[in-house]
Amino acid sequence: MIKVGVIGGAGYTAGELLRILINHPGAEVVFVQSSSNAGNPVSDVHVDLLGEIDLKFTAEMPFNTVDVIFLCMGHGKSKEFMQENKLPENLKVIDLSHDFRLKREGNNFVYGLPELNRELIAGAQFIANPGCFATGIQLALLPLAAAGLLIDEVHVQAITGSTGAGQKPTETSHFSWRNNNLSAYKVFEHQHEGEIIQSLKQLQPRFWYDFNFVPVRGNHTRGIFTTAYTKFERTLPEAKEIYEDYYTDHPFVFVVGSNPSLKQVVNTNKVVVYLEKHRNKLVIISVTDNLIKGASGQAVQNMNLMFGLDEKAGLNLKPVAF
Repeated sequence: MIKVGVIGGAGYTAGELLRILINHPGAEVVFVQSSSNAGNPVSDVHVDLLGEIDLKFTAEMPFNTVDVIFLCMGHGKSKEFMQENKLPENLKVIDLSHDFRLKREGNNFVYGLPELNRELIAGAQFIANPGCFATGIQLALLPLAAAGLLIDEVHVQAITGSTGAGQKPTETSHFSWRNNNLSAYKVFEHQHEGEIIQSLKQLQPRFWYDFNFVPVRGNHTRGIFTTAYTKFERTLPEAKEIYEDYYTDHPFVFVVGSNPSLKQVVNTNKVVVYLEKHRNKLVIISVTDNLIKGASGQAVQNMNLMFGLDEKAGLNLKPVAF
């Protein structure tokens, strides 16, 4: 049984992580750290876990009692955590922040996208979990990069639910602003662009074309709907074969023949990918749940790989049909 600790346990990603882990057949949550909630029942914050978990938040971090910790803190906090704490030699770390996703000197974290780095993840001690936008966008584009077929600039629009902005209310995340509303933000300069381009170049080192990303705030709670297109000189059947071959051994990605919707994936670790060919352009649509495959579910998928478990363990989650 894998012993688990959660650092920064009060936010949305921690809540999703706990929902998955308490039903995981090979894992046991030992502690949930939150300085601001120390001493309070976990179910006081994650109210849907009432009757599901009897742990209380703690300010302590007893690293020696666990095999792996998940860092569910804000961006910048994980780097501080790693600098300030002396961890046991064999303790594994899965970080859900942006801090270690980009390869830099001294960064010994493996980028945790299983559909790109499954073998590296299986042998890693430290994992940088991908961003939510980055996950859906990369899974729309990686097969083309792996085949060396990104031959022109790439255009992407992705619409995200309000939970992507985190639990702390902001001007653009509270209900009265978000409901019945849409807005674009960080056009061509979103923080996830760096990790996306890094992965594309990992598969296609000569990728040097413009990557044009327009993120959009949606008026829904969760889920990311990604539409990408780029020049493609082959046929649609050839494109489908490229995508199906790439994902044949990846259990959470489904290449489908009909235009998908968010409700196919919300509350699951699934990714649904759909292709269309228009003139000389290939259009790729992918749909993901930003809190699960885009964050906590993918983190558990990475844990499974790190400990030699079935990649799907604990992740047989059901979509919300209506």
